[in-house]
Amino acid sequence: QVQFVESGGGLVQPGGSLTLSCAASGFTISRYAMSWYRQAPGKERELVATSTSAGVRTNYADSVKGRFTISRDNAKNTVYLQMNSLKPEDTAVYYCNARFTLQSWGQGTQVTVSS
Repeated sequence: QVQFVESGGGLVQPGGSLTLSCAASGFTISRYAMSWYRQAPGKERELVATSTSAGVRTNYADSVKGRFTISRDNAKNTVYLQMNSLKPEDTAVYYCNARFTLQSWGQGTQVTVSS
């Protein structure tokens, strides 16, 4: 059974930083491009960042480019999202999943950016 467990969210002031983690089980991330997604209240889930299977190439939504960094540790079967210079509009529940072969969604981790 595939399971993604996201963690590391919280309340942070604008301009602050957080690092999210996503631990996968029942799914070998080294074989897949992996992504972070987010869903803000009242909005559809959106793609935030993608890492190719070996982590050589990454892509970002324009709204987070230059502020967020996706990385992965295939040996630990874990994906990370370093978020810097956070803005109130980054407030959302963050999820990880495969980019092109979506699996069941995890619970996500709440990120709230507010003063």
